[in-house]
Amino acid sequence: MNARVRFVVPAALASLFVFTALPAVGAQTDKSPLGSINHIVVIYQENHSFDNLYGTWERVNGLSHASGASTLQLNQAGAPFGCLKQNDVNLTSPPQEASCTDTTTGTAFSSAFTNRPFNIDDYVKSTDTTCPPPGVFAANGVPKGSGLAGGCTEDLVHRYYQEQYQLNGGFQNRYVTGSDAIGLTMGVYKTQELPIYQYLHKPGHPQYAISDKFFQAAFGGSFLNHQWLAAAATPVFAGALNDGSANDRHSVVDVNGMPINYPLYTSPLGPNGGTSNPSGPRDGQLTASCNPPAPRPATPGNVVCGDFAVNTTQPWFQPYAPGTADARRLQPLVANTATRVNVTIGDELSANGVDWAYYAGGWDNAAGNTSSPYYTNGAGPTCSDTNTISGATYPYCADKLFQFHHQPFNYFANYAPGTDARAAHLRDEKDFLHVANSSTATECNLKPVSFVKPIGAENEHPGYTNESAGSSHLVDLIKAVEASACKNDTLVISTYDEFGGQWDHVTPPGQGDNDGAADRWGPGTRIPALIVSPFLNGDFVVDHVPHDTTSILATIEHRFGLAPLSTRDAAVRDLSSVFKAQ
Repeated sequence: MNARVRFVVPAALASLFVFTALPAVGAQTDKSPLGSINHIVVIYQENHSFDNLYGTWERVNGLSHASGASTLQLNQAGAPFGCLKQNDVNLTSPPQEASCTDTTTGTAFSSAFTNRPFNIDDYVKSTDTTCPPPGVFAANGVPKGSGLAGGCTEDLVHRYYQEQYQLNGGFQNRYVTGSDAIGLTMGVYKTQELPIYQYLHKPGHPQYAISDKFFQAAFGGSFLNHQWLAAAATPVFAGALNDGSANDRHSVVDVNGMPINYPLYTSPLGPNGGTSNPSGPRDGQLTASCNPPAPRPATPGNVVCGDFAVNTTQPWFQPYAPGTADARRLQPLVANTATRVNVTIGDELSANGVDWAYYAGGWDNAAGNTSSPYYTNGAGPTCSDTNTISGATYPYCADKLFQFHHQPFNYFANYAPGTDARAAHLRDEKDFLHVANSSTATECNLKPVSFVKPIGAENEHPGYTNESAGSSHLVDLIKAVEASACKNDTLVISTYDEFGGQWDHVTPPGQGDNDGAADRWGPGTRIPALIVSPFLNGDFVVDHVPHDTTSILATIEHRFGLAPLSTRDAAVRDLSSVFKAQ
């Protein structure tokens, strides 16, 4: 295994961490607002940047604060586009009437979109029939009238190296060039039309805060950021091949740090990027090799390299995507408490006698929990639920929109099939709703810590589901907590795993902004963060303190007296700052 790492340390990171002093672990008192919280619920949604969803929420650092420098997107040569090229089938011209022509790339194109953010809802409404059937991938979206209702768009690339290129050192101006979905990266939703916004503006709504400086923990996509939610670290792929074979999953990146060609990006390495991959430079599961075998080109010295799993990687244990070869699945991550390697927040909670669970939509079907009341596939020998993913083998009957890489604890040996810890702590989302709904006006039955991961149809992920349905499901989850005594001492944190490839105007820590903790893994793009809790200074407050995903871990650690998992969660501010916000 080659775990050597090279990475650039920008001038802005001359001091690796810049943060204010934190209280000692467990220093919260019973009289503090955080000390009065007895239940923490983390709802982990999918793939939206802050500006994309919350950009026009009142009083936040949203679209009205975005400067021209961050909104104006640049082409590969560094010049501003004249138009935003689109390839979502509902945004191209036609069907949209072109209003400008771009000649900045050497190949002219016409578009209905100038070089600035635009409202997606003006072109694809929440009722439009643009969603694919479950399990069907539509690369450039579904034309209106030929899909299911919901107002879906195409998916947007959200991967480790690409996001760093898109951020462009904090200038936030290469989201279009570094994306397969190009102009859609600048699309935003009308915040006031979101079900969650409407719920929180009705009479009698719970107290809530918006954190408008909250960033995804790590660059890239869902797999890595779920790992950071569980363990505040990037996993190492033990025994990773480095031989140039099909199962050598290292990325190959060019001098710009990019691993692939896109409609508006052409790699200096050419169409194959020194590999046999006909689609372009290799965009693998792992970071680039520090010593790539011939004929692969040398890895530039300004990127992270090694055997780190950064892009979507399947777990060793069931459930995993049917047909995934052994060589491409991550070996079980074994915890070492002495070195703090592969230790999760679940391990720390359990070791300190604090009960918890990770509740995932569709878990019992996917994990083959045939004795569960939520299992819908009968007694076999085949999966009987018609929503089961293709290739599934009984009893592992995952839903077509179940995402295997959204189950971070399933990657760790401590939660292997057959262990007591797995049975106790890896649960179906329906069990969370059962527990919440069984709470009464005088008793809250929630565990001290609950992570809630909705299934694909309800998690807001562009491409395979729609925004409105996921936001409505979020409302239902919050209502389940608020309908009982749980509302009196529960902190609900709703955020997103990562940006989903969508632009945001705020510079992350480490990208030219020292206000917050940063290291070689991130943080990345700003994402929405909503906190529902008693003890706030009003019905609605805005928290401007810098946070990232590991701030959730820090909040749990400080409330329950746990040791930090890594340097990042030791450095970040916890979310108790919301209790001081106005």
